[in-house]
Amino acid sequence: MTNILLALVDGSTYSKSVCDHAAWAAARMDAAVDLLHVLDRQSGAGKSDLSGSIALGARTALLEELSTLDEQRAKLLSQKGRAILDDARAIIEAAGQKVAGAHLRQGEIVETVIEQEGPAGMIMVGKRGEEADFASLRLGAHLERFIRASHKPVFVASRAFKPINTAIVAFDGGASSQRVVDHIAGNKLFSGLRIDLVTVGQRNRDTEKAQESAKAILTGGGLEVETTILAGQPDEVLGKRVEEHGAALVAMGAYGHSRIRAFVLGSTTTEMLRSCKAPVLLMR
Repeated sequence: MTNILLALVDGSTYSKSVCDHAAWAAARMDAAVDLLHVLDRQSGAGKSDLSGSIALGARTALLEELSTLDEQRAKLLSQKGRAILDDARAIIEAAGQKVAGAHLRQGEIVETVIEQEGPAGMIMVGKRGEEADFASLRLGAHLERFIRASHKPVFVASRAFKPINTAIVAFDGGASSQRVVDHIAGNKLFSGLRIDLVTVGQRNRDTEKAQESAKAILTGGGLEVETTILAGQPDEVLGKRVEEHGAALVAMGAYGHSRIRAFVLGSTTTEMLRSCKAPVLLMR
C-alpha cells in the first residue's frame, strides 16, 4: 500500500462526509488515509489590548490574566482538535480502511495543507454549505487559492456520502480537461464507474473529434464511456446531469480555456460548490 489520501477534518457537518468519501476512495485505490486538522492562527486574531491606561500594577496583573486565558484557550482548542482526529480515525477504521497518521497543525490553513500534501495522491476537503459550516471550516473563502496552490487533485466532498456509480467528466478539449481524462484513465478510483463525458458548447467537427480522442483514452483504460455535447450554461447543464444520474462524482479541470473556466474559477467557484449536489474532483 503506497497511496496516501490527505483528508482535512474540522468537526463541522462535512467532516463525517469527508471521512466517508475518503474511506470509499481508499478502498478503491488501495490507499491509506492521512488525517489533518488545522488550528487556524486567525481564530485568535483581532483581540484588542484591554490594558489601556490602567495603572502599571493593575495592567501587569491584567496582562498576566489574559495570558493565562490565552494558554487555557489554546489548550482547549488543541484538545478539541485531537478529539476531532480521533472521531475521524474511528470512522475510517470502522469502514475497514487504514489511517496512516493523524496530524494536528497550527497555521494559515492553505499554507499548512500545501506543506502537508507532499506524499498525498489526492486531497479531500468538505464542501462549503451553510454559513456556520463555512465559518468553522475556514477553507471555502480560500478554496480558489488552495486549488491554484496545490499540486494534487482536490476532492471536494458533498454534504453526505452516497455510493458513487457514475463519473461526470466536464470536458472542453483544453489542456486541463485533457489531464483530467489522462488521470481518470489510469486511476483505480474510477474503475467500474460509468463515465459520462460531457462537453458544454456547440456541436461541430472539432468538438466531436476531441471527444472521440478522449473517449479512446478512457476506453483504453477499461472504462465504459458515454459522450454528450450539450448547449447551455455549464452550471445548469452539469447540475442537470447530476440530478439525472443520482449518485455521481463530477470531475473537471480547474484551469480550462473555455466557458468551463469561467464556471470553475473566480466568483462562481463558491456557487458551483454550493449548488452542485455531488462531490467534485478538481484538477489543475
